[in-house]
Amino acid sequence: MNYLGEIISLGVAVSWTITALFAEVGSKRLGSLQLNVIRMVLSLVMLGATLWWFTGAPYPLMAGGKAWLWLSLSGFVGYLLGDYCLFNSYIIIGSRFGQLFMTLAPPTAAIAGWVILGEKMPLQGVAGMLVTLTGIGISVLNKGNDPQGRKFTLKLPLKGVLLGIGAGVGQGIGLVLSKVGMNYYEAAIPVGEEQIAAMVPFASTFIRAVTGTVGFLGVMVFQKKLRTLVAAARDRKGMTAAFWATTTGPFIGVSLSLMAVRYTEAGIASTLMALTPVFILWPAHLIFGQKVTFKEVVGAVISVAGVSLFFI
Repeated sequence: MNYLGEIISLGVAVSWTITALFAEVGSKRLGSLQLNVIRMVLSLVMLGATLWWFTGAPYPLMAGGKAWLWLSLSGFVGYLLGDYCLFNSYIIIGSRFGQLFMTLAPPTAAIAGWVILGEKMPLQGVAGMLVTLTGIGISVLNKGNDPQGRKFTLKLPLKGVLLGIGAGVGQGIGLVLSKVGMNYYEAAIPVGEEQIAAMVPFASTFIRAVTGTVGFLGVMVFQKKLRTLVAAARDRKGMTAAFWATTTGPFIGVSLSLMAVRYTEAGIASTLMALTPVFILWPAHLIFGQKVTFKEVVGAVISVAGVSLFFI
């Protein structure tokens, strides 16, 4: 049996672990909005150069109107909304907790895939969702000792938790919208154009990044923060973090994630990509000196196990 999609998905989990670590550094040094703009622009340059090398043009060839529409919607939901929430959550609760909430992406992708694509959603999906939520709860809730008599309290700021939820939901929906867009893209490519067809994931990421760039710049103009990009560009450590967050994120990670959903169902791909919260625990402790409790490890493992149950 061919497990190419599953293998690629595991590679995405590793790539996103690296991205999250660099993005936490970059977000705290440059600011979430500034990092996202820099990241989008860098990704367009990298993707454009890749497309030029392999197809002879630094932009998506043969992408029709429907492909642009759906992939732009995916960029809006996944990048502008999802990544805005994710990078702000890094500032408030850190990358390892931010990534924990990304385990909400697979159930979201499965539900969206069922609604939009008609993909099969197994009966044990509800149980998987409950297990995932239980794992998240174990990691982010504290027991008792509350003056108001509540049995459980959040050990994280509520704003960070809400941003984490928004990030997970945004990624899940964005992934399914990407699959719709790529289906239209592939249908528009004539038979015999194998080189162009092979670059569809990268070309699709380029279209999503265009939407993300325009969207984030629009937000900066609205908030009158364009000038802050100059100061951000002068921060050498911040820009280094932004470069690696871009290379392993929008360039490698997202492109591979779109490639993964070409070879397996969106839900299965998202399940394996959701291993990032487990992968990130050790490097977060090693690099940032963050204390990782046994309860948090158990919570992350249970959360990912719930995601797996969702797609058995």
